[in-house]
Amino acid sequence: MKLYEVAATPSCRRVNIFLKALGVDVERVTVDIRGGENLSEAYRQMSVNLKVPLLEIDADTHLCESVAICRYFDEITPNQRYLFGRTALEKAQVEMWNRIVEWQGLIPAFQAFRNLSGVYSDRETCISAWGEESKKRVTEFLPVLEQQLKEHHYLAGKSLTIADISAYVFVTFCETRLQLPIVGEYHHLSSWYQALQQHDAFL
Repeated sequence: MKLYEVAATPSCRRVNIFLKALGVDVERVTVDIRGGENLSEAYRQMSVNLKVPLLEIDADTHLCESVAICRYFDEITPNQRYLFGRTALEKAQVEMWNRIVEWQGLIPAFQAFRNLSGVYSDRETCISAWGEESKKRVTEFLPVLEQQLKEHHYLAGKSLTIADISAYVFVTFCETRLQLPIVGEYHHLSSWYQALQQHDAFL
């Protein structure tokens, strides 16, 4: 089994934090995204979306999309971490919050970065106005997280879940790539973020 990745990217960080929380290790293969290795015919044969991370289960079986990879490892690894929730309601709440973080946070953040930085302008059209609008949507979403974490220690319940991992990756990306000051600006969001940094999976 191999995990094709660029470790510093948000989607790969999400998988790596999840695997660390589960206590799972897997062989890693670094992909040269900037150089276009993911666009090669060899990679195309393995990946539907031509992105990282990509999990090779065997020569004929591959999984892309970070949450799908996390779900697979969660199912094959005996554990009581319940990173996708325990009860029917918890599982639904985790799914709900993880999707909220993805659609209202991570995706606009990615669009803001790619369109403002032009990092992949050699392979996609970058529109600065769309980058600015996406960044505005990110800032409008932050109070949603702040309010939820004002009332709960974790985003989707009483314990760490993939929703927290997704949100942690989102906040880190915003601070480092979009230069959005979050930690220190939002009290409850900051306390949650700093508490996660003490967790073994985030070290």
